[in-house]
Amino acid sequence: MFTGIVQGVARVESIEAREGLHTLHLKFPQGFDDELAIGASVSCDGVCLTVTERPAPDVASFDVMAQTLSLTTLGGLMVGSGLNVERAAREGVEIGGHPLSGHVDVSARIAAIRKPDNNHVIRFALPAPWMRYVFAKGYIGVNGCSLTVAEAHRERDGSGWFEVWLIPETLRMTTFGAKDVGDAVHIEIERSTQVVVDTVRDALDEKLGPLLPVLEAIAKERGIELTQLTLPR
Repeated sequence: MFTGIVQGVARVESIEAREGLHTLHLKFPQGFDDELAIGASVSCDGVCLTVTERPAPDVASFDVMAQTLSLTTLGGLMVGSGLNVERAAREGVEIGGHPLSGHVDVSARIAAIRKPDNNHVIRFALPAPWMRYVFAKGYIGVNGCSLTVAEAHRERDGSGWFEVWLIPETLRMTTFGAKDVGDAVHIEIERSTQVVVDTVRDALDEKLGPLLPVLEAIAKERGIELTQLTLPR
């Protein structure tokens, strides 16, 4: 379990690429790996990875299997690439963000970047059907960082976009300042929101039965997601 508060940026020192398995050797910020043991979990750009080796101080190795390589951006890493990293939360730790599991739900693309005075605004394009779980003022995990959604827009097909505003401290501690339009990021949906939305949808399905597809079609024609009728935006 992680808190979504990124503790620094690690750099890829080397990669051993084998068929169906990559071993990443990551160089951490000084002090990050204090008492980091083999078998420990580290969030790397929001992906929970297990330490397999400690070849040198401030360096740890992680095996990334084929399924993870296919579902995330980790297969495209190069030597020197940066990743947001966070150690697994300990009992009693302050949760400054929100609980994250390190299990990526989907990838999003950066659709736009704006830089108003002393701010950094990133708009992420999210594929269907994941926008049903994203609400303004709600939490979302992006590359392992707990962020607050500033604005959210849903399209009729269930896709859409959301925006986050980043303060200078977040830019300093993460890789977001180096991201460009078109870059892919890992998204982890806030679990309690997902449970509520899915529960509402299941309840509607149970109550309305055969009428639900008809009502959904009518709602989509008007740009409405049925769950919006019962959940605050």
